[in-house]
Amino acid sequence: MVLQGTLGFLGFGNMGGAILQGLIESEVLTGKHAIVYDPDPARRDLAQHLGAAAAQTPAELASKCNVLLLAVKPQTMELALREVRPALREGTLVISIAAGLSIPWLHEQLGTGMRIIRVMPNTPALCHAGAAGIALGPGCTESDAAVARGIFRAVGTAEMVEESAMDVVTAVSGSGPAYFFYMVECLVKAGVSEGLPEEVATRLATQTLVGAGMLIHATGEPASVLRAKVTSKGGTTEAALRQMQDDKFEDVVRAAVAAAAARSRELGRSG
Repeated sequence: MVLQGTLGFLGFGNMGGAILQGLIESEVLTGKHAIVYDPDPARRDLAQHLGAAAAQTPAELASKCNVLLLAVKPQTMELALREVRPALREGTLVISIAAGLSIPWLHEQLGTGMRIIRVMPNTPALCHAGAAGIALGPGCTESDAAVARGIFRAVGTAEMVEESAMDVVTAVSGSGPAYFFYMVECLVKAGVSEGLPEEVATRLATQTLVGAGMLIHATGEPASVLRAKVTSKGGTTEAALRQMQDDKFEDVVRAAVAAAAARSRELGRSG
């Protein structure tokens, strides 16, 4: 789909920049249909380099966009929205990627009549390989949902979920890249302990992560099926997996996701 009207970015950090670049490269949006506000002049310059306009204040931004993407840090959101609210155009769709800030909280700041969508993206969006959960607020239409999907599918994949599931989305995909980074760290250390040079172990472990992800994506087969295909009876993979099962690796992962989801709920309550 091609987005209609003007998309505004309140905050233009790495994620905002990745989203705009992905939209332009995917031809979902042209730079002339985007406007950015960020307090950092260097970030505004970057937006202009991509062809977008740069607003001088949050109020100017709000007055000129049809869809407003909230991409400022959660701790500065309340202050930013005070400047935005008086200038918001009637009918503006608001999309927030701020972690922990619920749709009801955003309604308190912007008014209950606003159409608000909450999205939890993740950092692989920076290389167009992101995974995002999208939750619609009251009053949002299928057309609004299509806009959100169009934005985040330009930098990866996007799944529609209920807002009640957003803490779990945060725990699985929002925080998830760090789990795989940690797995690579551990593989590298293990490889070094078995005699591999660190740089060799790093390249092998990194490419293995990339390759495994590409294979599961390309085949569409469940991870359990692919795992079984590469696990020969009596072989090295079976030995490694048996050790993981003996050490209750699945329980470790489940506990980690539960801890992340619990922390996300806590942050939401404090917000």
